[in-house]
Amino acid sequence: MRGWNGIGAPELQKGMSFSDLRIKQIETSADTLTVELMDGRTLTVPLAYYPTLLHATEKERKDCAPIGAGYGVEWPLLDYHLSVEGLMRGQPEAPGLRRVKTAA
Repeated sequence: MRGWNGIGAPELQKGMSFSDLRIKQIETSADTLTVELMDGRTLTVPLAYYPTLLHATEKERKDCAPIGAGYGVEWPLLDYHLSVEGLMRGQPEAPGLRRVKTAA
């Protein structure tokens, strides 16, 4: 069974590699973030966990891409980043963190 070993590192089943934890595909809607991993798992998280994304425009939410060799997600218009590890742990955005991009 895959899980966390208590020190922040994922435990892998025999024959799996860390590359299996990389992002294959990202989808956002008005109320969810869905990330498909290379190992076939799909993580769907309510945007209520991430107020920055919840309050973003559709354009800002859709403009995202894998970063860090696929171990994270970036929303460049929001200067916002999430890790696969944080998503798997169900870690919500830190209270008061909400980022708002301001015009230059």
